[in-house]
Amino acid sequence: MDHRGERRPLLGGRGAKAPSAFAGRRLACGAILLVEALERLAFYAVVGNLVLYLNGSVLGWEGPSATRASLVFTGAAYLVSPFGGWLADAQLGRFRTIAAGLLLYLGGMLFLLLTAEPRTRAIVCGNRTGGEAGWGGPGARWNASGPAASGEQAGTGGDYCRGFVYTGLVIIGLAVGCVKSNITPFGADQVTDRGPEAVRKFFNWFYWSINMGAILSLFLISYIQQNIDFFIGYIIPVICLVLGTLIFLLAGPAFVTKPPDGSAFTGMARLLFRSCCPWTALSARSPYSDLSEEALFTNGRRPLDSARDNVKVLKRVIPVFLTLIPYWMVYFQMESTYVLQSLHLQLPPLFGNHSPSESTHQQTFPAAWLTMFDAVMLLILIPLKDKVIDPFLLKRKLLPTALTKISLGMLFAMFSAISAGVLESQRLIHIGNNDTISQQVGNTTFTAARLTVWWQVPQYFLIGVSEIFASIPGLEFAYSEAPKSMQCAIMGLFFFFSGIGSFIGSGLLDLVSLPAIGWLNCHQDHGNINNCHMDYYFYLLAGLQCVTLLLFSSLTVWYEKGRDQSCRGCVWGGRASRTTRGEGTS
Repeated sequence: MDHRGERRPLLGGRGAKAPSAFAGRRLACGAILLVEALERLAFYAVVGNLVLYLNGSVLGWEGPSATRASLVFTGAAYLVSPFGGWLADAQLGRFRTIAAGLLLYLGGMLFLLLTAEPRTRAIVCGNRTGGEAGWGGPGARWNASGPAASGEQAGTGGDYCRGFVYTGLVIIGLAVGCVKSNITPFGADQVTDRGPEAVRKFFNWFYWSINMGAILSLFLISYIQQNIDFFIGYIIPVICLVLGTLIFLLAGPAFVTKPPDGSAFTGMARLLFRSCCPWTALSARSPYSDLSEEALFTNGRRPLDSARDNVKVLKRVIPVFLTLIPYWMVYFQMESTYVLQSLHLQLPPLFGNHSPSESTHQQTFPAAWLTMFDAVMLLILIPLKDKVIDPFLLKRKLLPTALTKISLGMLFAMFSAISAGVLESQRLIHIGNNDTISQQVGNTTFTAARLTVWWQVPQYFLIGVSEIFASIPGLEFAYSEAPKSMQCAIMGLFFFFSGIGSFIGSGLLDLVSLPAIGWLNCHQDHGNINNCHMDYYFYLLAGLQCVTLLLFSSLTVWYEKGRDQSCRGCVWGGRASRTTRGEGTS
């Protein structure tokens, strides 16, 4: 029997056997996949060239400051995901939370638009030399140590327009958290009654749509931002967000939806508080005081029993999420330090065969396009995995568990960080030998090593392979292990810990930038990284990932031993475990 208020407009009659996993659900699933592709297009329009935008001549932030802002933005976007999950479970429901998040997204993008247009930037941030006006305050002064455009005189002070930029990034981060934690389980809701195989297929195609949006953004918008104008490059994602919001709202009647029925986290928090502070139990209200009689005796179980089961599930998934933190620390370098490294390698011209010394005004290869290489590879490998590799392994009962796949993902991420460190060491050797070129990226001039940017392909390839093995199985693990009352919340926790990884990566960047360590303390080279040792930072990340991989392997053995005892709280009970192991279903 459906819960009161739940809408399942596309379901067939009871007992009817669907010819395929998505039969009758294609409109709902297609709308969600399209909205997700448009949302990812907007997200990568922000994060793809954020380092270049902040480090360029318009805002003039130092390289480490621009990289730190990118990591903070990514971390904020994922860190608020549990709040988005709680908001959907307890207050608004998934549909309305996603819609509200898309509207908030539009508001945050307007902040970046205002900073990208010279006249509005002067109003909200003040001018480059006198930052008293607007949001910037003293920090709105032009950064003297940042790269400067040809013929443009720099002023003094901190990162220009810092307050306004960070405000816009935080608003977008809040919106991303609301959308990201809910659209994944909301999409899975459309096919969850078809069984774990349908959900697995949906996650594969959901991830495919993510990377399609990323490719379009990185290919088209990154080119426009770097070689034409950042203002135009920020208008396009705003249009895409408007289109995505309209599609989502218009497709509303086709969606399988359910009303908010309370967050299991509230009951668990109360239970944990009473366990830690037993003296409060006598004065506290009964755990059943705000529940209806129907809720009290559903399935013959008390709500306190469900809360205890949920705590057990939480205690089993959180160690997995915690050990994924170093993986996310490496993964998010793809959009921050890897891009900063690209700007200091030789970028080929897009048109013509001019030598680097003659290329001051020609259009160059966008640094963010290397990130697109990762997305293109995922677009190719995900259908291959879904249609060929997984069925082949499943038929022979060799399909590895999600945790085993995550271990492989960690291994590839470690090799990606090592590859980046080796390349950075070689780049610094070229810099030390004065084997450099002066190249213009957009309207900013960088001193780069005479070492082609194509040497970055291995590290992007390895991080892309790691994403296949770690991120997709991670989504499947988070959804399948969650009780129905906690699906959004558990998914939010998955993204929350990825945000923690991004923040810790940013904090580690701050730590190695201290004068006492000095790996990334390079004010003397005008905001570039040519007198820094970013290679040490990459090796440190690889070392942390190696230690965590060993810990995670031990955790996987422990988890699999106890999985059968805990899977009664899973979405599909024991069937999810058997299917994941390749044993099929009865």
